[in-house]
Amino acid sequence: MEQAVGSLDLFALYLGEQLGYYRALHEGGAATSVELAARTGTVERYAREWLEQQATTGLLMVDNAAAAPHERRFSLPAGYEQVLVDPHSPMFFAPIGRLLVGSGIQGPALVEAYRRGGGVSWAQFGDLARTAQSDFNRPFFEISLVDGYLSQIPEVRTALSQPGARVAEVGCGGGWASIAIAQGYPGAAVDGFDIDGPSVEMARQNALGAGVEARVHFHASDAAALEATGAYDLVCAFECVHDMPDPVSVLHAMRGMARPGGTVLVMDERVGESFGNFGDLLERFFYGVSIVMCLPDGLSHMPSVGTGTVMRPATLRAYAQAAGFQDIEVLPLEHELFRFYRLVAP
Repeated sequence: MEQAVGSLDLFALYLGEQLGYYRALHEGGAATSVELAARTGTVERYAREWLEQQATTGLLMVDNAAAAPHERRFSLPAGYEQVLVDPHSPMFFAPIGRLLVGSGIQGPALVEAYRRGGGVSWAQFGDLARTAQSDFNRPFFEISLVDGYLSQIPEVRTALSQPGARVAEVGCGGGWASIAIAQGYPGAAVDGFDIDGPSVEMARQNALGAGVEARVHFHASDAAALEATGAYDLVCAFECVHDMPDPVSVLHAMRGMARPGGTVLVMDERVGESFGNFGDLLERFFYGVSIVMCLPDGLSHMPSVGTGTVMRPATLRAYAQAAGFQDIEVLPLEHELFRFYRLVAP
């Protein structure tokens, strides 16, 4: 029952974000259902039920539960806007509701894939999942990626601090990592590559909004087919290798894109090193995302190795060695969700 209620809470979270209810309560203050409906251009009866559900589940406060239904005033507690409203906050969690709904829409297609093989592609999951993934990772990239992580890798910090430094990001999605690198290293130029056309267009708009479009360029390209230019000081892939149907070919291309002495960096999920972390909350989360989204996406393009979200270090090591690297090095950069790997050239 508790897990069922949690799923419904996430769906209510999705409604609150999409309809602008959380933002209206944060910016306009406490409201009755009539006032909230007026602020957001929605139907009062639906707004009232949503407000009462949110108060019952503990996300909103109500000043007088005994008042008449139309007179009850609901408010967003101080600090909750960081979780529910502010897209720059490191605690921003609202995109998870979008991710749940985006995958749930494809429920029948997932059942069919499980029965007959094949998969459900990122394109099928659509903009809900696409924007949710981008927005969920955005605060980490904006706030922590450069200062907290890339700058702690001496050779990366030195290389990217030089005028004319070049960076390639494979699987760039909404582009926030590429944008953050360009902002953190004003002398660097960044090329982002992604096979998903709508993601590339979203990334271009994000770069334009951030004012870095002159130094950050996004390309709709299959990374496995990229030429071995040897031109980049840093070649990176953030939280995407586990989605790739052919990660070996992509890693091989990344190796060829890096200049001699350049760095090839992979950031992926911080899963257990072996199966058996029963009951671990993060392991459960990663497996959950895998069965409804990442594995079906990876299997939607054949042939596919079918990695799934739970890509353990030994799996990445095997892919890297098959791609021509000598080994992988797990970097001493601690994060609750992510693990950083340097791929070691022979």
